[in-house]
Order: sequence, then structure tokens, then C-alpha cells
Amino acid sequence: MTSPRRALLLIDVQQQYVGGLLEIHYPPHVESLPRILAAIDAAEAAGIPIVAVQHSSGSGAPVFDPDSPEFLLLPEVEARATGDWKRITKSYSSVFADTDLAEWMRERDLGTATLVGYMTNNCVLASAADAEFVGFEIEVLSDATGAINLANAAGTADAKTVHTVLMTLLNSSWASVANTDAWIAAVAAGEPLSGNDLGSSAAAGAAAVSADR
Repeated sequence: MTSPRRALLLIDVQQQYVGGLLEIHYPPHVESLPRILAAIDAAEAAGIPIVAVQHSSGSGAPVFDPDSPEFLLLPEVEARATGDWKRITKSYSSVFADTDLAEWMRERDLGTATLVGYMTNNCVLASAADAEFVGFEIEVLSDATGAINLANAAGTADAKTVHTVLMTLLNSSWASVANTDAWIAAVAAGEPLSGNDLGSSAAAGAAAVSADR
């Protein structure tokens, strides 16, 4: 088994997500932030490169205004930052879109991106899906990410449902999903996270539905 060469991607762990309409509700940010910090500490100890990503919608935008306090990383994260961290400001949902991240990872022979941060239902999802095109393996830490409640013309879903469904979806094809403790153990062992595939997920889903009938 080949030991993965990882980068830890801190996706938009910004002040914007701790209050207001975009406040993270599941897992609540007061629970996911300590898990993000644990992942940072484990990455630092293992020599895993860390990338801090911040989203900008441009000056004067109602959210993610780079001139506003909401744009800043959460202070607990900023306090851990070192000069070795790579910093990226993005304007699209995917961390790979219109940034130099893919090139930076290839230059360092990093084949796996571990995703933590916000939101599950936007930038985490988009980055995991985009990685298939740019050629990286993706790990997502389920307790170090988080979702919001959603409702629109297509339907309504609470944050727990959104997060749980998207973690299940990602683990069926686009990523290996685990909690932070499992990831830290895999890092210590020099092993990849084990994921599922679409076929086995479909078979298990069919069996679960039949059992409920």
C-alpha cells in the first residue's frame, strides 16, 4: 500500500460562517472548528503541507467582502498559521478553479487533497467533484466540515440532512470520507483512507431500502 502524499486544504474557515444567514448548523461550527484545529495540528506534526483558502466575492459584496471582518479566517485558525502555509483567495466554489493550487500540488508531488471547512453543500462539494477532472484523490473529514439549512423552489432540507446526504454521495464516488480521528490515525500509519465506490454503495442502498419495506 502506497503512502499518500497529502495536502490539507482549509476551505473558507472564515468569519462569514459563524453568524448570519450562512452560519454553519450541522455539524455546528462550535463542534467542527475543534476538529479542524485537530487536523491542522496533526498535519503540522506529520509535515503535511497546509493550504488556507478564503473566498472573495469582491469589494462591496454583501457576503465575502475582502474588506470586511467576515472575510478573515477564524482567529483560532489564524493563530496556528505559519509562513509555510500556502494562501489562496478564490472567487469560484472549487478551490481548483482559476487558482494555482493544482499546479502547486503537482510541483510538490502531492496526489491527495484532504478537505476541511465550509460549506459542505457548496465549496467542499464543488472542490471534491472538480478534483476528478484535475487528477487528485480527495479525502473529506465529515466532522470538520459543515452545512446550512436550505429551502428553495426545488424543496427543503435541514442542515443535518444536507450534510449526511452529501457525505454519503461523496463517499460513493468522489472522495474517501471519514471523521478526523480516523484521518489522524491513517496519517500516523502512512495509509490512505478507505472509501466506497458507486457499485457497492448502490448495492448497499438497495439492500437497505428492501429491509425497510
